[in-house]
Amino acid sequence: MLDWIDPIALAVLLFVTVQRLFELVYANRNEARLRARGAVEHAPGHYPAMVIMHGAWLIGLWALALGTAPEMGWLIAFFILQALRIWVLATLGERWTTRIIVLPGEPLVQKGPYRLISHPNYAVVIGEIFVLPMAFGLLWYAVLFSILNAIVLTIRIRAESGALSGATQAAS
Repeated sequence: MLDWIDPIALAVLLFVTVQRLFELVYANRNEARLRARGAVEHAPGHYPAMVIMHGAWLIGLWALALGTAPEMGWLIAFFILQALRIWVLATLGERWTTRIIVLPGEPLVQKGPYRLISHPNYAVVIGEIFVLPMAFGLLWYAVLFSILNAIVLTIRIRAESGALSGATQAAS
């Protein structure tokens, strides 16, 4: 058992855990609404790997970071990423889910951060997976999960791009 728990580390880990749980509820609500409107899920096969990877990342942070005072520069970078995450969620609104759910005939979102890059949510996730462990001095952990995330995202972005391309072609 830890002899010492850093209160800032505890607060950050609680924040990330509650945030992720909220996002799952939000995503499930959006998914149900989209499916009711005729949306279809694409490439569900990679989803369990993504959930396991993200879950392991968070559980590991709980196990490794509680006794470490976070480095404020990395923590500030993490919270800047959270502002970008909120921008992505607000831009997508009810179209934001954790699965690849496409509503046929709907145009691609091209406002907010989507004006700048095609997958801003994944850019934020890439940053988070690396930056938060770095706040706790866990370089090896940041690198390990960045590699695992890159593998999952390679599969996911390919599948999502194909699904969105097919949906926009159907809309034309």
